[in-house]
Amino acid sequence: MNRNTSNNIETANKGFMLRFLDRVEVLGNKLPHPFMLFIYLALGIIVLSAVISMFNVTVDHPGTGEEVAIKSLISGEGLKYILTSMLTNFVEFKPLGLVLGMMLGIGLAQKVGLIQTFMKKTIINAPPKLVTYAVVLTGILGNLASDAAFIIVPPIAAMVFLTLGRHPIAGLAAGFAGVGAGFTANFLITGTDALLSGISTEVAKNIGDGITVTPVDNYFFMVFSVIMLMTLGTWITEKIVEPKLGKYEGTNDDKELEEIKPVESRGLRNAGIAALIYATLLALALFLPNSALRNEEGGLIPSPFLDGIVPIILFFFIAVAVAYGITVKKINSTADVPKLMGESMKDMSGFIILIFAAAQFIAYFDWTNIGVWIAVSGAEFLQSINMTGLPVIVGFILLAAVLNLLIFSGSAQWALMAPVFIPMFALLDYNPAFTQMAYRIADSSTNIITPLNPYVPMILAFMKEYDKKAGFGTLFSVMLPYTVIFLTIWTILFVIWSLLGLPIGPGIHMKL
Repeated sequence: MNRNTSNNIETANKGFMLRFLDRVEVLGNKLPHPFMLFIYLALGIIVLSAVISMFNVTVDHPGTGEEVAIKSLISGEGLKYILTSMLTNFVEFKPLGLVLGMMLGIGLAQKVGLIQTFMKKTIINAPPKLVTYAVVLTGILGNLASDAAFIIVPPIAAMVFLTLGRHPIAGLAAGFAGVGAGFTANFLITGTDALLSGISTEVAKNIGDGITVTPVDNYFFMVFSVIMLMTLGTWITEKIVEPKLGKYEGTNDDKELEEIKPVESRGLRNAGIAALIYATLLALALFLPNSALRNEEGGLIPSPFLDGIVPIILFFFIAVAVAYGITVKKINSTADVPKLMGESMKDMSGFIILIFAAAQFIAYFDWTNIGVWIAVSGAEFLQSINMTGLPVIVGFILLAAVLNLLIFSGSAQWALMAPVFIPMFALLDYNPAFTQMAYRIADSSTNIITPLNPYVPMILAFMKEYDKKAGFGTLFSVMLPYTVIFLTIWTILFVIWSLLGLPIGPGIHMKL
């Protein structure tokens, strides 16, 4: 049999989903870099605004009730706006300060090695019966370290499984599922919360006065999601993935876990002490009579505490990172702290560049009133076909999940979708934070099967260390159960949570 015939048979034997993902990979690779994508979209808005304005299109603004016209950016007024607002659009773009401020603390903790050591210790020290739980949980919580978790958790999980006589690829899969498909959930407020809520607030400010989305607005739902995803991920690993893989026939030669050094253990201990002291002081400041962190009625919703949650978290991570860094000799003088923070900011350069382009696109979308027009028209259409309940939000989840196969960057995809869907769903009385929560379910669930995930080749490389014949088809077949079950059960939980009227965050419900 010649090579061409063999290749034809291999292609014919591919399942529908593998052929579909091959096509997704081809289409996705044709998309420009997210920065250029927003530049092209901004140019598109400029041209579109000129075309629509020629027809004197008007719409009643849902916030003020005023009749507003579509304004052209190809005009004297439009050119003046483009030139005079460019820097303001960038500097005042809500996610910029939120994320960079948060990453000063989290980045410091990462640079001194605190987050990496914590993740490793959690997995290695877990009792054998709880190892799978520990792997999935560590992966989920690992989004504190952003993309670094993709590099740390899966290979450590594979080696732990191998050491216990279990299939290492099952450990790799459990770690990858936790990091990728559980990326948006956490017990703590993370940079993802700050980034997405900042984009949501930037869009929501044009809906009505005082409508904002804070980093804690999805907190209750996401905390519960951690527990659910950990349980589901463990069940999938032990009941579906491991039986499918069968007994591992390889050896553990040259696959030894690097033990945590005594100084690193002391560092974790001291970081824990610092965390306890910080939490105690915060609790005292919060619950003392007439606390400045509570509102005038003595409540927490809303309050300066919630409004200042990002600085509070920033100081927390600085405290624990400094305690760990001093112990392990990563911080030897006060000058080392700003130096390490500066190094973490270098890692954010790509984000800053992307934000510059995204800020212009969203600002143009708002200034031209095209966003209002699309939102009102879309809401009226949904009402005309009597599709205004939860099914329309579930449909949105499925749409976002499919789009995530083409646009891996969660922030870029949300910056594209939020200007359309937040105003549209707000007209159907859905809270912007609720729409954001629906998006987060979709964005996370398909991270582990999209060919555009830049960490897929790395995971494949890890997988080949244990199975030389492994390819993308192998990875997809192992990870697909996590995506399908996570997306299905998470969406069902979302619907049940909504029907019960439970708050998704402090004082935040489904409806405005």
